[in-house]
Amino acid sequence: MALPESVVGVLLAGGKSSRMGGGDKCLRPLGGKPILARIIDRLSPQVSDILINANGDPARFAAFGLPVVSDSVAGYQGPLAGVHAALEWVSANRPGIDHVVTVATDTPFFPSDLVDRFLDAGGGTSGFRVAQSEVGTHPVIGLWPVGLAAALKASLERGERKVTAWTKDHGAVPVFFSPVEVGGKSIDPFFNINAPEDLASAEVFLSQRAS
Repeated sequence: MALPESVVGVLLAGGKSSRMGGGDKCLRPLGGKPILARIIDRLSPQVSDILINANGDPARFAAFGLPVVSDSVAGYQGPLAGVHAALEWVSANRPGIDHVVTVATDTPFFPSDLVDRFLDAGGGTSGFRVAQSEVGTHPVIGLWPVGLAAALKASLERGERKVTAWTKDHGAVPVFFSPVEVGGKSIDPFFNINAPEDLASAEVFLSQRAS
């Protein structure tokens, strides 16, 4: 199994954010700073490098000082395209890296020991892991062997877009994470901000924790 310092973090920000009215929801403020900044702060101690997967003009992420990689196929084809682009980038630019960990950019409360838990999990020998909680599996939050790039490319070329089915078919081992407490409330560790009301809830969680 890879060591923590040989894991690259990939922030998946390639979606349309239609339920938030479009634009980059990860750039919306949460507790006085962009959601993306909170996610970077949480992931940075867990990985060797971080890159952002996003489409469109990468300049809008310039303030974060991180590499920005666009989807490997055009037209917002979903997280599998973003994961594949990240795996190819890591293979070309970080040849000693064996795994990437992917995190959705709308999950500001994901565990601070996410990568360690993935690395320590038993199960399949490939090191392919996905997060699971009481509400189900979260396949966009996972530990991906870089060696999956070729298989993923072939699947995308066949039109595969279903990340849940793909991870299951290729032997990803679910790793269970319990609820976390934020602001005195027990919430799913992968609580995601899909709509304005979710952002409002996240603000309440943070304000209660601060008080």
